[in-house]
Amino acid sequence: MRKPCLPIIAFVFLVAWLYSCQQQPARQQQSAVFEFKEKLSDYGFFTGALKTLIPRKGVLHYELSTPLFTDYAAKDRFIVLPPGTAATYTPHGPLDFPDSTFIIKNFAYNNPEHQKVMIETRLLFKDPADKKWKVMNYLWNEQQTDAVKWIMGKKIPITLLDDNGEKVSTVYQMPNTNDCKRCHINNSVLTPIGPKARNLNFTVAGQSTGQLQQWAASGLLQGLPATDVPQLPNWKDSVHYTVNQRARAYLDVNCAHCHTRGGDAFNTGLFLEYEQTDSNHLGFMKQPVSAGGGAGGLNYDIIPGDPAHSILLYRMNSTEPGTAMPELARTLVHKEAITVIKAWISTTVHK
Repeated sequence: MRKPCLPIIAFVFLVAWLYSCQQQPARQQQSAVFEFKEKLSDYGFFTGALKTLIPRKGVLHYELSTPLFTDYAAKDRFIVLPPGTAATYTPHGPLDFPDSTFIIKNFAYNNPEHQKVMIETRLLFKDPADKKWKVMNYLWNEQQTDAVKWIMGKKIPITLLDDNGEKVSTVYQMPNTNDCKRCHINNSVLTPIGPKARNLNFTVAGQSTGQLQQWAASGLLQGLPATDVPQLPNWKDSVHYTVNQRARAYLDVNCAHCHTRGGDAFNTGLFLEYEQTDSNHLGFMKQPVSAGGGAGGLNYDIIPGDPAHSILLYRMNSTEPGTAMPELARTLVHKEAITVIKAWISTTVHK
């Protein structure tokens, strides 16, 4: 009578062991002197096949209301907080993350066979040794089994499906780590760009509670006010937001990390933050100070009511190096955004 029970008991132990493996928290950095690991798999962020990006316990998936455009790339975002810690709410700028936090962003594209193809994964790590963020990129191998540390950047020919399902070929530009710093540095300090309270403050599709409220309830976010948390519009949502709100949200996320005080394009005087109210800083009838030939012979950043003669739209509508804006990580024109920005300029009245 006992022999038939042994396989069952063994099976139960096996299932329990596999489950416990999945629930193991991602491995934290133990070294006093931080060094990025050689392979993405070395961190233990995910369980199962790496390309499925199934987060382990302690790896938090998140989404943004308005994301950065990168050649129609599909992006997955995660945060890894040290056990027992929480981020702190801030009304402006990124959340205040504790030391040893990882921020993970994966880039992939959908090929003509409707398969998701991994390209690169970017990591930010807040080093407890000096309280500064460090950046590293990882390039996925052809087998799609892992990604290796990659500092130099790479140009990768790809054919993808855009948001309308149309086939597009391009040469994807994986940035080098210095390129990353250009966008992430403000006043000479490298900082996260995406995870700001206002861009996280929405309810993700399929869920019933706001993203920030979920984090606060789980003890992952402290200091979240009950009301008056800023919210960045979803630039694609034409039902709930005006053209002005959508255009300003898009420009904030795609341009303002450089076009802000302390940013890489500070000297232009063109500041495109969502909260910006100064019409001159927003480019209305403002002559450029540094565009040169990239301005296409046009005279003003934005001419209200005249998108065809506005430098901002001209540069967004270009893929030529030296003209195209943003300068990095874009080789395709974002057609849907051009439509919104064009409509915004057309209906804008200069005061």
